[in-house]
Amino acid sequence: MFIEFMKFVPKNLISYWFGVVMHIRLFQPLAKWSILLFAKFFKINCDEAEKKLEEYNSIGDFFTRRLREGSRPISNNKFVHVADSEITSRGLVFGDQLIQAKGLTYSLKEFIKNQIIDSYQGGFFITYYLCPTDYHRVHSPVDGMITEVRYVPGNLWPVNRASVGGVPNLFCKNERVIVDIQTDKGIITLVFVGATNVGSILLNFEPSLKTNHNHKREFKKISYLEPIPIKKGDELGMFSMGSTVILVGTKDWLSDLNPIIINEEPSLFVKVRGNKYL
Repeated sequence: MFIEFMKFVPKNLISYWFGVVMHIRLFQPLAKWSILLFAKFFKINCDEAEKKLEEYNSIGDFFTRRLREGSRPISNNKFVHVADSEITSRGLVFGDQLIQAKGLTYSLKEFIKNQIIDSYQGGFFITYYLCPTDYHRVHSPVDGMITEVRYVPGNLWPVNRASVGGVPNLFCKNERVIVDIQTDKGIITLVFVGATNVGSILLNFEPSLKTNHNHKREFKKISYLEPIPIKKGDELGMFSMGSTVILVGTKDWLSDLNPIIINEEPSLFVKVRGNKYL
């Protein structure tokens, strides 16, 4: 019933205006009271926020907050989690199909908009779901060089369990931003997946790109003649509301992953905090 209803909802338009409303500047003490209610409802730990609550001007400003220095110590491991999130699916890459949910798969080629997927064969994928409770900035899992970004316009289906388990090819239908990071162990591709009520996806290193604001909604590719260096734990970008990040990497990185990531049973959910090692 929920999925049938969502077919007729103007998800992109609602998400755009939701983002606008969330970032309306409020006067104090109304801003602080609104943020306190929002934080209490979603059980957000305000003590980790970089600033005092009265320094945030809107719920959206608080939602996209940075954390206090030291809140997420970066592991010595070569590979770290990209965000506070829940791992909802993970496994090895063989062929073109990745696991979306039990009984559902989707095309790697279509998802990352790259016809050459040989580099990922024998590698791995991890699906991170960010709920409203989580900190919503996304960090690099590795040291490397950002070589390309691709923007893919699309729908904004919810990415909750009901939708992921009931909408075939959902991750290929939704709007997304794809970031390629070249490393000494091959390519790591990190995909920001848009969702209902995600006002926009923003990248720190590419301010020209702001999703769900492109009225032409055209595919866009940005290749860097001079790749952008990135360090493990550095901030890559953020969501304006809860969504999903999917990471695909080469087999040479497998030795740096916890064995639980290689378990292909998608029903086992694992809660993680950003920058903690795998």
